[in-house]
Amino acid sequence: MIRKNADLLQYITKHLLDSGEGTIARCHYQPKAVILDQKKRVSSVYILKSGLTKCYLTEDNGVDFIQEFFGAGEIFGELEAINGNLSFCCIEAINSVELYSIEISFFTQLLKNDPTFNTLILKALANKLNYTAVRHAYNQSHTLEDNLLRLIEHYPNLINEISKQDIANYLGINVRSLNRVLKGI
Repeated sequence: MIRKNADLLQYITKHLLDSGEGTIARCHYQPKAVILDQKKRVSSVYILKSGLTKCYLTEDNGVDFIQEFFGAGEIFGELEAINGNLSFCCIEAINSVELYSIEISFFTQLLKNDPTFNTLILKALANKLNYTAVRHAYNQSHTLEDNLLRLIEHYPNLINEISKQDIANYLGINVRSLNRVLKGI
């Protein structure tokens, strides 16, 4: 649920910060700040240094669906940088967030000229795809109670770190249903 990528974060901090001077910037965002907005042009790729964000899309009916939560080392904006599309999702800070912002031109240069960076990005993309497939398969074949128990088992402080509304949006239910399930487990 809370995705992290220690290898990518370590590579950025140990190998790229000095060489990317002027093209990699540190940014800070307060809780509820929108870092990337849905259906907007993306000018940078972001890697979380610390904090927690949610990745969601707002459906036509105004309902938010949270696809995943990003923790330290996770990357976003890379798909848009690679294929030149508008942002698919919105990325919003849940708590105080520090991240690295990489200009798209430098990101593209790194993909072409830095085999280690390229491999780390390919692994990050493969992990996102794998995570999504496993999550949706599990959610389709298990009850809501099982899904919630699994989340709580993996993230014991879930209710303290993430709002009930965000947990409900992640599970595709409303808060009332979430409270009913929480009372039953």
